[in-house]
Amino acid sequence: MLIAILSDSHGRVPAVRRALAVLEPLRPAAYFHCGDVGGEDVFDEFVGKKLWFVWGNTDSPDARLRAYLKTVGLPCPDGPVRVELDGRSIAVFHGHERQFERALLCPDVDYILHGHTHVRADYRVGAARVINPGALHRASVRTVATLDLAADELRFHEVG
Repeated sequence: MLIAILSDSHGRVPAVRRALAVLEPLRPAAYFHCGDVGGEDVFDEFVGKKLWFVWGNTDSPDARLRAYLKTVGLPCPDGPVRVELDGRSIAVFHGHERQFERALLCPDVDYILHGHTHVRADYRVGAARVINPGALHRASVRTVATLDLAADELRFHEVG
């Protein structure tokens, strides 16, 4: 199963569209956005797609935005997200949460996905693979990532 990983779009819809133009031909089964989404216009791009996301430190999940997400069938998390897919456990953070630091100290999942730093990364902590896809805003090179869960193969993709 191939998943797509994005982060730090900060409301930049054109950058999200360019990212999806790179990712959609690869046919990911699901999308993960690691926070600092930026608002309703970005979420519009994910309507009809399988999406998990977390709120970033610059997101403002007010009642109106939460109601919007419900009407378009997108999830509305209250904190970090944990998902089981294709026999793999995935924890999703933005990277500023206290729980993120704890997860790195004692990982109990196969993958920890996060953003926040605007710098792509791929490293291991114990048996867990920690992945930051990079950022779609305020990055010298804008990147997203795909992860083949069955093969444990990660690829970073530049977004123009």
